[in-house]
Amino acid sequence: MADKVPDLIIGNGVVVTCDSGSQVIEDGAVAIAGDRVADVGPTQDLKQKYPGAKFEDVGGRLVMPGMTCTHMHLYSTFARGMQLDGEPARTFGQILERLWWRLDRALTEEDVWMSAMMPLIWCVRNGTTTILDHHSGPNAIPGSLDVIADAVARVGMRASLAYEVSDRDGENARDQGIAENVRFIEACKRNCSPLLRATFGLHASFTLSDETLKKCVDAPGAMEAGFHIHTAEGIEDLIQSIRQYGQPVVRRLDRMGLWNDKSLAVHCVHISPEEIEILKDRNVNVVHNPESNMGNAVGAAPVLEMIKRGVRVGLGTDGYTYDMFESIKVGNLIHKHKEANPQAGWAEIPLMAFENNSKILAKYWDVPLGVLTPGAYADVIVVNYWAPTPITSSNWYSHVLFGVSGGMVDSTMVGGKFLMRRGELLTVNEQEMAAKSREMARRVWERA
Repeated sequence: MADKVPDLIIGNGVVVTCDSGSQVIEDGAVAIAGDRVADVGPTQDLKQKYPGAKFEDVGGRLVMPGMTCTHMHLYSTFARGMQLDGEPARTFGQILERLWWRLDRALTEEDVWMSAMMPLIWCVRNGTTTILDHHSGPNAIPGSLDVIADAVARVGMRASLAYEVSDRDGENARDQGIAENVRFIEACKRNCSPLLRATFGLHASFTLSDETLKKCVDAPGAMEAGFHIHTAEGIEDLIQSIRQYGQPVVRRLDRMGLWNDKSLAVHCVHISPEEIEILKDRNVNVVHNPESNMGNAVGAAPVLEMIKRGVRVGLGTDGYTYDMFESIKVGNLIHKHKEANPQAGWAEIPLMAFENNSKILAKYWDVPLGVLTPGAYADVIVVNYWAPTPITSSNWYSHVLFGVSGGMVDSTMVGGKFLMRRGELLTVNEQEMAAKSREMARRVWERA
């Protein structure tokens, strides 16, 4: 790939590489060969170096690598606008029982495809090019990850998929969930698409017995793929784990053998200093979802302490948004508020969103993601941001934090192909999909 001649140059922009050096090139360009970044540098230098390449003039806009999300729920689409009967939920457990578990049980295979399609479109519109998804739909399990993979391929995004195994819908659904994870992990190994990867999904400690966890640990390919599990998100998870198993959540899951360097411990709100050490010692990937944690009122995860102690913490959304710039903004605020310290989170949130998310994705993809450096996948976004003050290698994050939102994304590219160019979606018809989605949502609401 390094010897391939670039066929496209995206130039005349302010390029932020988001690699370890966080280089900013004021009149910069990205040269692309096939699905990879071939070169990065000043626009005129690259135009002279590669005279045969097509030139895409971005008119001074901001050019960045595509944003990445290390925990997502595509299946949550039809919850938007869903009217719930009964008393409003007052606890996290009630939110699960009265909304999410009612919704996921109502999904058919057709619903699964559409509920993935719409947020994938929103990801493209907001410049999110890679996600690690976590699916649930206990009445349409077999083949469900293939259904989502079809939507991913249709849009052209990059995703890792998993089905969340749980005991809450009985042994048959549990066993189907295990089988679906195993099947899809094996399918990804065989097909080796640059767009698709797999992890082994688990719901949470409080809906998983020791027997079920052992079945999952022993399942073919599970440990190699890594487990993707909600971890001590609500206080209910911690209380149940101590009452039933005599151990807090992270320690219990460690006893069952879940943790390795490809495992994703999502949330980790209610964990102890001792459990932080376990996560560090096992080299586990933690994923922070600040907006979801605030919305569900479960608390603020001790991610600043985790990072201080050497735990790798990435940034996700839990399906709460498809705009990673939004997640960055909320992450910046929640820890300042919690610590009563205006400096809290200033360094940690960009570390999560850019450096650590890229490191987590490197556990699954062997080509760099989330950076604009030669050899990385050509996942590029162009943003309608003309800075009111100079952008430098030392202040670029300030511009992203205070000046950029997903709705400002002008163009989105994955693997050297534009999925959206100058505001126009190129792979799917959004209005047509949204109209079909509204029809399907009404039927889902009737069943839920």
